[in-house]
Amino acid sequence: MNTQATLDQLHSLHLSGMARHYESILQLPTHQHPDSHSLIASLTDAEHQHRNHAKIQLYIRLSKLRYPALLEQLSYTSGRNLTKDQIIPLADCSWIDRAENILISGPTGSGKSYLACAIGHQACVMGYRTLYFNMNRFTDKIMLSKLDGSFTKLLNHLEKIHLIVLDDFGLAPMDQNTRLALLQILEDRYAIKSVVIASQLPVSAWYDYIAEPTLADAILDRLLANAHRFDLKGESLRKKSYPKT
Repeated sequence: MNTQATLDQLHSLHLSGMARHYESILQLPTHQHPDSHSLIASLTDAEHQHRNHAKIQLYIRLSKLRYPALLEQLSYTSGRNLTKDQIIPLADCSWIDRAENILISGPTGSGKSYLACAIGHQACVMGYRTLYFNMNRFTDKIMLSKLDGSFTKLLNHLEKIHLIVLDDFGLAPMDQNTRLALLQILEDRYAIKSVVIASQLPVSAWYDYIAEPTLADAILDRLLANAHRFDLKGESLRKKSYPKT
């Protein structure tokens, strides 16, 4: 048996996980090699794990998340108004299957963006396509797509994304194009796909922020239905990392 030829064929077939695992087995003493049935099972499992890991890394890269945040790294300090009991039910991402939304509010430095990115990262790990925008870039993307005629293409792309994360909602005034685009996106996703929104403004102030009663009613109606709410509290987490003088 020409083991090198077998390795070369595995690589040529893009079975990198199998090739790596097979190569590791060849390093073992002959008496430790698995029988044929065990070998096939272990090679298949290695390829499956390799492809799943590659898919997760691709989803994380394409998501463009602002922070490399993880749910297991979240802080549950006293007074932050965030508990493990709130997070644990979200970890399996079944809320995405149910097309539920997550709305996060809180003052500057309270960890809104980090929480939103941790949720987005977990969605990628669980196999859901995710895309992050801060509102400035979202507004720019809408404006450019309107100018170059690719707005419908953008809508079609976003419709395929399981989870959209909108960060810094409420930092800058919302123009009419952005209001209409946001409504269209939420309409396309309603009861089908999920959205995470993080904002310094409390949810009760979002109506006034949108500043157009008819559109505000329609947007909030789609956002608030079946939404998980997080209202973070406490002193800025950034201040805690400042050097003392």
